[in-house]
Parts: sequence; structure tokens; C-alpha cells
Amino acid sequence: MSATATPNTNGSATPQAPPRTGRDKWTGRYPHLGTGPLSADVFTSKEQFELEREHIFKKVWLNVGRIEQVPNAGDFFVFDIAMCETSILVVRGADGAVRAFHNMCSHRGNKVCWDQSGNRNNFTCKFHGWVYGLDGDLRHVPDEEHFFDFQRSDHGMTPVACDIWEGFIFINVDPEPAETLAEYLGGMGESLTGYPFGEFSGACASWSTEVRANWKAVKDAFQETYHVAFLHKTSIPDSFTGPANPHQHILDLRLYPRHGSASLWGNAELQPSPAAAIAFRHGSFLLRKDFDAGNLPPSVNPTDERDWVLDLNVIFPCFFVDVSEGSYFTHNFWPLDVDRTIWTSTQYFPKPETAGQRYNQEYGHVLFRDIILEDGNTLEQTQSMLRSGAKTEFPIQDEEILVRHGHYVVDQMIHGRPLATPALAHATNGNGAHRG
Repeated sequence: MSATATPNTNGSATPQAPPRTGRDKWTGRYPHLGTGPLSADVFTSKEQFELEREHIFKKVWLNVGRIEQVPNAGDFFVFDIAMCETSILVVRGADGAVRAFHNMCSHRGNKVCWDQSGNRNNFTCKFHGWVYGLDGDLRHVPDEEHFFDFQRSDHGMTPVACDIWEGFIFINVDPEPAETLAEYLGGMGESLTGYPFGEFSGACASWSTEVRANWKAVKDAFQETYHVAFLHKTSIPDSFTGPANPHQHILDLRLYPRHGSASLWGNAELQPSPAAAIAFRHGSFLLRKDFDAGNLPPSVNPTDERDWVLDLNVIFPCFFVDVSEGSYFTHNFWPLDVDRTIWTSTQYFPKPETAGQRYNQEYGHVLFRDIILEDGNTLEQTQSMLRSGAKTEFPIQDEEILVRHGHYVVDQMIHGRPLATPALAHATNGNGAHRG
């Protein structure tokens, strides 16, 4: 990646006045990211991949689910994380607390729980019958008297740091995490305070697939809008582009030390199809209906753009939470190998109370499916050519600054360098009418 800015004594990058227009509209606000090309080998290097495993995924907080998956005592799910070389058991205890453990028996290492989800009073290893409580404590050992100097209290399941933010369950496999979850999320977590995640999580639909591409190549496809006018001209023509904004220039950008957020433009002049028009009467998803800022906390669409459609929120390293007026969706990109990634996308809506709302949500599911199929269409083709080595670097334009920022964070963490703390000034894009 390109050179970084010289930090101040407090470790933050020296801010510069943000240009309002031109090719350095965003990079001028965040000069520590530079403007140089992106190296191609970050997507193909096995050495780089192993460094990402050790210095990033085994050190940071990772989203593994939501609290709606474990509403009752004894509810659990298992989440295998190949990049962390472990399987995680997440369970709600009798005391109501949500805990996480390495899914490993203390006697010779077998997986304790083989089911993906369910409800249990305890967990029994299939190998030798050791029994663990919902709190991870070892409760029963067959033929216990034949072990030497044995204390059950020394052999419970190994806990994993677990915490909850806005209903999202995060874990950290580092035995001694350097930061709490709140510290790790920082300003990004604070910026989404007040968004009704709980209300909008009454119904969901999810897709998951393995993609033969590097996790960063997959992630990068979702943190820039330069592609929208071309790749999505079949599924959502003129929804995110139009005469006022033909190349989907973002409305506003907020970068944090690790994370990033962008407000996206939506075409308020769009004339919906007959099917979409029916759906719009009962809600909205991605495509526009009458915008109501009163339904949103001030931290969402913070510059109050009238032509806003959603905020794209990238939580490093591999979790996206994209929020809109009446629903939100997430992406997770889980590395399996240098050129293999599990990609999971989930849409969330309020629980439907009428047939019209149910129709609106089903329409949204189908529309979103078509959009992500178009997104997925390029990923393996890209990776296949990256392996050729025909290109060693790629230019990155100003509107792709979230891509640049993501690679900057990866590079800094791998090499143990301090992350810049960007200034969070707001500057409107100029494509939409400001309501202020």
C-alpha cells in the first residue's frame, strides 16, 4: 500500500482540510492513506494469508451471530472459524448470560457438540461421556476415580471472550484480548447507537456460499460503488444512479482507525415497476419510497441528505452492517484459504403484521438475491486472473477509498504499526439536496 502520514505524538494522523470536489475529495480528508496503487499479491500470497491469520483474525473481535439465535436458556449454536483454527460453541446459560467456548473436550480434544444448533441442559462428549454444564464447567466424568490428581474444576471447557453489541454476538479467540469490544468498535459502534436493530430483526433471510476467491477480493466488491452503474444495470437500473449522480458518488464518508462508513445516494426520481410500486405501499428495501428522517437516529445519514438510501458500515476485518430506513442487511466474509472464502448475506426486516408487509419483504428478498448474484458473478473470475500474475498492481480511485482503507489497516496490523486516528469532519457530496 501507499505511504502513511506521519503520526502526531498522540498517534493520530495529521488532518488536512477536506476538499469538497475533485479526484481527492475523500483522500484529501484522509491523507495517511496516500494515493498509490494496490499491490496484486495481497490477494494471492500464502505468506500474507498466514500473517493475516496470526496478526488479525486471532487478535480481533469477530461477529458470529445475533441474540435472536439464542433467546432461551440452553439455546446454542456452533460456529466453525477456519481462519482461527477452531470451533466455537455459543450458548445462553441458565442465568441468561451468553457465553462462548472452544468446542473442545478437555479429555483428548474431541468436539463436544456436533449439532449446529439446538437446546440442551448440558453437553456430553460422544467419545468418553464427559458432561459439561451450560456455563462450561465439567459436571460428570465416568470412572473418575481412576484419574490421577484430578480436579473437575481444572478441566472445564476453555472459554472464549464473548460480548454483545446492539444484539450482535462477537467473540475474540485471543486468550487476553487487548481491547474490550466497545473499545474495538470505538466510534463506529457509537455512531450506530439508536438504530432499531432489535425491531428490525423480527424476520430474516440468509444465503451462504463458498467463493473461490481471496476474502479481501470478495470484501472489496462490497465496499465501493464504482461498479453499480455497470454490474447492476439489470437488477437495479437507475436506483442508485441517475442523471444527478451517474457514477454513484458517495454522499458522505467516515473513517475510523479500523472501520469505515459511507452514506449512499438513492434516486428519489425513480419510477418503480408495477410490482415494486405494490411493494412500496407496505415498506421499502433498497429502492426508494418517501424518505422519513424522523425514523432514523441522527448518526445514520449524518449529513441529512434527501437523496440518501443507506449507510454502508464496514466493521474490520470481515463484517458489514448496512442500514436503511426500514431494514438492514449484513455480509460476513470468512477466509478458508488464500483463494477460498465463505460469504454469508442476511437481510433483516421487522416482523410482518400484514399480507402487504409480507409481500414487501418477499419482494425485497428476491431483489437482493438478484443483486448479490450479480456481485458474485465477478469474484471467481477476478481471482482466476489474479493468479496469472499478469498485473502486479492496480490503480484505486478516490471513490474506492474504503477499499484503500481496508488494505491500509491489514498492512498496519500485520507489521505491528500504529493505526492513524482520522478526523471525522463531514462534507456533502454535492449530488443530493441537503435538507439542513
